[in-house]
Amino acid sequence: MSVYYKENADFLKQSMESILRQTVPTDDFVLVCDGPLTEELDAVIERMQDQIGEILRVVRLKKNGGLGKALNEGLKYCKHEIVARMDSDDISLPDRCEKQLLVFKKDKRIDICSGTVSEFILYPEIPDALRVVPETQEEIIRFAKWRNPFNHPCVMYKKSAVQTAGGYQDFYLLEDYYLWIRMILNGSQGYNIQEVLLHMRAGEGMYKRRGGMKYAKSQIRLLRFMYESGLIKYNDFLLGGVLRGTASILPNTWRKSFYKSALRE
Repeated sequence: MSVYYKENADFLKQSMESILRQTVPTDDFVLVCDGPLTEELDAVIERMQDQIGEILRVVRLKKNGGLGKALNEGLKYCKHEIVARMDSDDISLPDRCEKQLLVFKKDKRIDICSGTVSEFILYPEIPDALRVVPETQEEIIRFAKWRNPFNHPCVMYKKSAVQTAGGYQDFYLLEDYYLWIRMILNGSQGYNIQEVLLHMRAGEGMYKRRGGMKYAKSQIRLLRFMYESGLIKYNDFLLGGVLRGTASILPNTWRKSFYKSALRE
């Protein structure tokens, strides 16, 4: 988990507690502080440290470098091959890790596993939308040509497979998608559980981040990489560029409506 100064202290507390309440408890909780934090966030971390002791290992970066750099640094400290991650404002269901670990136990070929996320505005019990991702490797590869095939906030993966693919790399707001594509091209096998594993906060800010020229250019850059690597054809590159570029420059209210009507359940 990575946290930075703009996070809400109550959200961080709820997020961390959801991991501590797992039916299969962790013995290695790595929390990366991406630059200096607020007093309120530091107070939450201090209380958690008192509560669970050495299980919580806090890695503090001197300055904010972004999610990708923070997760790469945190991965170095993870002592197990299988690593679960989540964002610092989401809430994992109690049996999330148990269900994902069972996938890795049943099929040793699996390198990455996520599941459905339930997006909410105010209350986790009242979902606003579901983001469902495809189940099998074949479906994941097809889906990846058009949309992000794994839900990053509830992903679990093999540390070695992530590092072999080059880890997280600088790619504006698409660090995870870019990583999944490189892992797929590297031969990694994926699976997505067709059940809700995590409650994800989805306010107006989530849709705003998916807009603007900088995000549109990042989308085109990713499509170009997919085309040059042979994952998609030239016609797919053109069509994807038009669709993603248009969605990025829509007014935020229109983009929110598009996501909820076309890309969510």
